[in-house]
Amino acid sequence: MTAPVPPAWEGASAPRVSLVTMGCAKNEVDSAAMARALAEAGYQVNVPADEADVIIVNTCSFIQSATEESLEAIFEAASLPLVAAGRASVVVAGCMPARYGDDLEGELTEAAAFVPCSKEDDIVAVLGRLTGFEPTAGEEAMAPTASEATGAPGEGGIFAYVKISDGCDRFCSYCTIPAIRGRYHSFPFEAIRADVAREVAAGAREIVLIAQDTGRWGQDLPEGHDLAWLVDTLAEAFPDTWLRVMYLQPEGVTDRLLAVMAARDNVCSYLDIPLQHVSAPILRAMNRAGSAEKFTALIERIRAAVPGITLRTTLIAGFPGETEEQFEALCDFVAEAPFDYIGVFPYSREEGTAAAALPDQLDEDEKAERAQILRDLADAVCGPRIAERIGRPMAVLVEGTEEDGQRFGRAQCQAPEVDGVTYVSDGTVGTVVDTIIADTLLYEMEGA
Repeated sequence: MTAPVPPAWEGASAPRVSLVTMGCAKNEVDSAAMARALAEAGYQVNVPADEADVIIVNTCSFIQSATEESLEAIFEAASLPLVAAGRASVVVAGCMPARYGDDLEGELTEAAAFVPCSKEDDIVAVLGRLTGFEPTAGEEAMAPTASEATGAPGEGGIFAYVKISDGCDRFCSYCTIPAIRGRYHSFPFEAIRADVAREVAAGAREIVLIAQDTGRWGQDLPEGHDLAWLVDTLAEAFPDTWLRVMYLQPEGVTDRLLAVMAARDNVCSYLDIPLQHVSAPILRAMNRAGSAEKFTALIERIRAAVPGITLRTTLIAGFPGETEEQFEALCDFVAEAPFDYIGVFPYSREEGTAAAALPDQLDEDEKAERAQILRDLADAVCGPRIAERIGRPMAVLVEGTEEDGQRFGRAQCQAPEVDGVTYVSDGTVGTVVDTIIADTLLYEMEGA
């Protein structure tokens, strides 16, 4: 490793640490945990990168474009004056070290240390070796919450992500997650409840439960509880807090979960269900199950159990072997299926995955064109569905104020960071206000 490592820490105050987080909300939670551990050990956390003694870049490497963005962040950190002068270090954490292992150390000489996902609990020891700083339990250390550590929108961390499990056992043929995160394992209820309680105490009014596969929670725990029990128990324990479930695979949509969602006012009537495709042969090639007919039946079952529920999905365009007919069937499904939000991604051929070795790979231009066709179709279909909300009363959680004084927030039908916002005329940050939806502009809404 040839990256310059600063001499042992000799400053009058604790070393300053900046965390740069790439990728998804799950990485944000991991960054928050590292920041919390470092703060409790006496480090100064969340300082600007150009003032830091250590810059931790928590990387994403799910697909090639994410890896490239993470590399750019690493190179940007390495070019900062303190790092270039050998007075500060860059630490590469998260998915890239987990995916590429020892090969990364020989190639990425800008980094002073590598911390894969499975070793992030050791971050205090890693920084101790780099800086020579002796960890303390200083009374002044302020351990940040997840929302504070990751810059969640709003003034004071109005929402927070809480991970309920890690890893994945599905082994979808296009996916690198099992190689990066390892096998699926649920987090114990007591740990999840403690995380929720900490975020609520810090001011979070909405908790977003996330994982690679939220629907499997509890299956590997001895108590025999499931996701429905978890959501119901948390909803009862925190009645003034919105709870939202994200990343729920189709198999995880149980009648028990839908019943909890219908019965609990503080459980958002919202499900994010990644389908990825609707052609049965393509799904089999992805090592997934389902078909257009099965997914249509699933949607009908969900809407019958929870009237007015908001549904989001994600789709992959241009998977190896996807024929024109199969792509047209996917377009037909998007045009007919009642989704409120649809994310579309072109297939990314990832080294080490089973799909990378499949025949009939589509070229990049074709994949990009198909993805854009699907995006345009999704906007054309979902926009009018959003407009159907005009005239409806909605509760809006106020998240912030724009420079012109305009307040904005989200209704329960809008997940953080992906579904747009609702503009309101009154309410203070962190309060829930009642409004009537007066207008919409694609995915944005405006209250009366």
